[in-house]
Amino acid sequence: MCTVCGCGDATLEHSHDHPHDHGHDHPHDHGHGHGHGHGHDHTHCHDHGNGDGHSHHGHEHDIHYGTGLAGVHVPGLTQSRIIQIEQDILGHNRSLAETNRARLAGKGIFALNLVSSPGSGKTTLLCRTIEALGGRFPVAVIEGDQQTSFDADRIRATGVPAVQVNTGKGCHLDAHMVAQACDRLPLADDSVLFIENVGNLVCPAAFDLGEAYKVAILSVTEGEDKPLKYPDMFAAAGMMILTKVDLLPHLDFDVDAAIAYARRVNPEIVVLQVSARTGQGMDEWLAWIGEGRRRAMAEK
Repeated sequence: MCTVCGCGDATLEHSHDHPHDHGHDHPHDHGHGHGHGHGHDHTHCHDHGNGDGHSHHGHEHDIHYGTGLAGVHVPGLTQSRIIQIEQDILGHNRSLAETNRARLAGKGIFALNLVSSPGSGKTTLLCRTIEALGGRFPVAVIEGDQQTSFDADRIRATGVPAVQVNTGKGCHLDAHMVAQACDRLPLADDSVLFIENVGNLVCPAAFDLGEAYKVAILSVTEGEDKPLKYPDMFAAAGMMILTKVDLLPHLDFDVDAAIAYARRVNPEIVVLQVSARTGQGMDEWLAWIGEGRRRAMAEK
């Protein structure tokens, strides 16, 4: 619902001859639950990312909204009503996502949903990835932002087709937006589709887009405690990429703690340390993409 995240209209913008598509209304309550079946306990142990792993007490005056059955607080709505709204919305989105997944699988397309907070370096990493791939297989990109086509323009400058989805007040992409964007992209068989989501570590965790994996991108400039502060995102992700690692000598970021926190939330998460600036970790990232593409090709 708009009282939770302010989601509003979304518009699509494309670099070729397609007209803009306006007026996609999608009022929805997120509940901020990821819907991926991870049974994690989010009862707030007060771990503040100091690396000692101890719980802190003396917080009798703290306020914890979102501790009810719905996991979220909306003034004027009961927990049961919130749960019903969330189930309706996420259920509809999940159905659309499965349609997207089948469509992509039928063409052997390996789709990745890149999620992060703003400024983590998603677009820079994506541009560097496209350049490093060197055209060895087709790539297409869906760019999600509230406004502007800046990021899509950067992608198009690499020679790769990109569709910009502007969500207006919306804080995430949903499966319907991705389906519309796919209609406007030249999606080649046996290709890779990168979906760069709106910068937000909360709501995109709940919305399946039909991707093979969510890839959570965490910059070393942000703080190692993000996986504990935003557990749903890291629980939903198959991979965490620590970006801007070339800056580590100038920061107090604790890499080991960040990885430990991510694996506390999601023991199966794959972790890479990457610098788009120096190229560190890029070979491992490209190899992982290549293996995912080969699996998608084999399964179509």
